[in-house]
Amino acid sequence: MELRQLRYLIALAEERHFTRAAAREHIAQPALSQQIRRLEEEAGLPLVQRTTRRVALTEAGELLVARARRVIAEIDAAQAEMQGLRGLQTGHVTVGAMHTMGPVDISLALAIFHGRHPGVELTVREQSSEELAEMLRVDELDLAFLSVTERIESHGLGLLQLVSEELVAVLPAGHRLAGRLRLRMAELRDEEFISYREGSRLREVLVSAGRAAGYEPRVTLESNESQRIRRLVARGLGVAILPRSDAAGPGAEIVAVDLTRPGLTRDITLAWREGRRQSPAAAAFLAMAKETFAGGTPDRAGQATAGLGASQSDPSEPRN
Repeated sequence: MELRQLRYLIALAEERHFTRAAAREHIAQPALSQQIRRLEEEAGLPLVQRTTRRVALTEAGELLVARARRVIAEIDAAQAEMQGLRGLQTGHVTVGAMHTMGPVDISLALAIFHGRHPGVELTVREQSSEELAEMLRVDELDLAFLSVTERIESHGLGLLQLVSEELVAVLPAGHRLAGRLRLRMAELRDEEFISYREGSRLREVLVSAGRAAGYEPRVTLESNESQRIRRLVARGLGVAILPRSDAAGPGAEIVAVDLTRPGLTRDITLAWREGRRQSPAAAAFLAMAKETFAGGTPDRAGQATAGLGASQSDPSEPRN
């Protein structure tokens, strides 16, 4: 097996399309197809299921891709280490991020790192926390900013919680409960919810809190953008549970009400695969992220501010 063939297979697994994979690898599509066929001949098993619309991997293909990613990662790391002996001048870092990062400004981290190492290429991929955790395990990412959900197995991952942020109920300005200072989750039993898609930490928190209050939240609209959720709420299409930073920031006019019994939070955690030999560029970004965010979330000037904790307020009371 040749390294280039393994790279082609990885590209095909991620793009699920021969033409796109070939473009990504900067070769002609027939040449990529030929190399995949040679790889299958050598393996003695079909690796790819070809249809007119899309490409899927066989079980053997999935196994080989997982191994190939590890092999390529080790080789890339070794090459980068050799370059590192001459100074961190080149390299590539792939960072994962949740769709809503709250007070953790990932653009700040990218800007700081680029300022220190302008020759290193940076890629950011946005997915749900569960998807990011799996991408770390198969070395599609060097590190990720995610939230630790109940379905994420921490085994094999290094985790550093950066902040725990309070969640609030977000209501239209004219809502019957908009004048309250605090709400119990049970009081939202009859509401229609606007929420993030399944697999996200915030969707998981909403469902768990509703079930703990004795009902299944009715999610009628989904979006992965906090500002769109705010606009939908502002137009009276439902209510939502959002991080306080998203509810308090600029955007559509809504009313944010504290939640109690229970108070809800979500974490923002820096994660990486333990045991992986990081390239010098990835190791430098990981160290910089820990330096920048651990112990608080810096503002644009780089000053650290403490994370938000869960509300421990007393029962609901009207606004003054």
